Amino acid sequence: MTERQLFAIGDLHMDGGQDKPMDVFGSHWENHFARIEADWRERVSKTDVVLVPGDISWAMYLEDAKSDLEKIGSLPGTKVIVRGNHDYWWSGITKVRDALPKSVLAVQNDCIVFEDFCLAGSRGWLLPQGDARLKAEDEKILNREVARMEASLKAAGEKGAGRPIFVMMHYPPFSETGDESEFTRLFVAYGVQKVVYGHLHGASAKSAFSGMRGGIEYRLVSADALDFKLAQLT
Repeated sequence: MTERQLFAIGDLHMDGGQDKPMDVFGSHWENHFARIEADWRERVSKTDVVLVPGDISWAMYLEDAKSDLEKIGSLPGTKVIVRGNHDYWWSGITKVRDALPKSVLAVQNDCIVFEDFCLAGSRGWLLPQGDARLKAEDEKILNREVARMEASLKAAGEKGAGRPIFVMMHYPPFSETGDESEFTRLFVAYGVQKVVYGHLHGASAKSAFSGMRGGIEYRLVSADALDFKLAQLT
């Protein structure tokens, strides 16, 4: 079996040709991708895998995101991506895959089987908070994302041949109050071992859950929560 290490970092927020300097969100974002890249090149080898759970580029269209995707493709390792809420350029999984560099893979409604684990995932969406209901449109999107996650997990169970199942998603799998969700119930049902997620920043990131819960390891991996250094998962 190939010796590999597994890393993760989300919310790269590359500029996509947009005038969108991230330091407007705080001085800690200054030159953020250069710092991520330096850490990445120092620690990741070509046999390793890096999970990038969404909010990859500010580009509005796939053509404009290609330069960012090429930058990611030039970095060491196999990269796996899922869509984030700001990835408006993600115009359909077939078109996205056709545009990706060879070393970048995308997960949507399916799984990716590696020698030592199987990877499932979806974007996720907003979750109900306590007794409050979601707006009808948000509920519709949430139900679709739950279905996509279940399709991905089912594929992992069928194709993984007993390999550990890891999951990546953009949105948190818990509500702000820490309530379980349809996602966490699916993770238990399919025997998931690790889940990484992003999306949260600032105060929300500081209060986000990372650790063991229900026998599953959860990890917040948004870039600023990691001080712009990759999280090592294995």
